[in-house]
Amino acid sequence: MSIAIPWSTFVNWAWVRAQTLRTLVVLLALAGLLIGAQTAFAQSETTNDTANAGASGDYILGTGDAVRVTVFGHEDLSGEFEVAGSGRVSLPLVGELQASGMTTRQLEQAIVEKLQPDYLKNPRVAVEVLNYRPFYILGEVNQPGSYAYVNGMRVINAVALAGGFTYRADEDDLWITRAGGAREKATQTTIVRPGDVVEVPERFF
Repeated sequence: MSIAIPWSTFVNWAWVRAQTLRTLVVLLALAGLLIGAQTAFAQSETTNDTANAGASGDYILGTGDAVRVTVFGHEDLSGEFEVAGSGRVSLPLVGELQASGMTTRQLEQAIVEKLQPDYLKNPRVAVEVLNYRPFYILGEVNQPGSYAYVNGMRVINAVALAGGFTYRADEDDLWITRAGGAREKATQTTIVRPGDVVEVPERFF
């Protein structure tokens, strides 16, 4: 004895199955987008931190930075040099060169142009930052002043180096003046760069 199953039942079951599969596909697609967005964000944060820390050739040199110049095959022309208050570095044979406002790659090229063709044929030069110029923190911190820059530093790290906030500090009204002169609102997680000035105002209540 067989039981007849109405055709409509098969149709309904197929429709439910199709809808379920479509829902799963949509959910998987959304999950993929979320994972992709999170990965992109993480990569962006890493890239930004690296660039802000000055680890790449795009770091802008300034007064107080110490650099190592390597002229390959010529130890007498290589060494460690500091960007002086004039914004220049004094190098063997080359003499004084403007460094402030240049990237390390631009300084490399400037040195190459000075060395060839009078001194060296096809010189190879590398410039790397040894020590970054200090940053400054002013206002309502326990020990305001200048401090050595630390790679990947944020405002909260700068405050910690300066002994923490005073009881008068307005922790939600922070400012930072960039080395280039731009003054902007900051939070405790804002990236600090070499030469920046962090300001912690006094609260009025």
